[in-house]
Amino acid sequence: MSPRPYSRLTKDALTLLGAQVRLARKQRGMTEMELAERAGVARSTLQLIEKGDPRVEIGLVFEAATLAGVSLFVPEASSLAPQIERLEDKLALLPRSIRRPKGTVNDEF
Repeated sequence: MSPRPYSRLTKDALTLLGAQVRLARKQRGMTEMELAERAGVARSTLQLIEKGDPRVEIGLVFEAATLAGVSLFVPEASSLAPQIERLEDKLALLPRSIRRPKGTVNDEF
């Protein structure tokens, strides 16, 4: 099976986030093993995160970033709640699911 292709933007974003995790970890004086243990992953998984490997689960990447001190989306985690609430309000106004019409309606009588 060949690897899944990713857009250039996705690859760059993963590389950037991985580099931010590595930088933050080093600035805090943490070893790879220390951060890996705190995140509950193997050291090899942390190395993949820091390389920006797209095969690592996004939750693991975010957890490692958070533990290393990387800001995700906003400077303070407490400011995420209002943003989530606003998005949920917008989503509540939209249909629950999107379906394509099964056929065309013939409304010519």
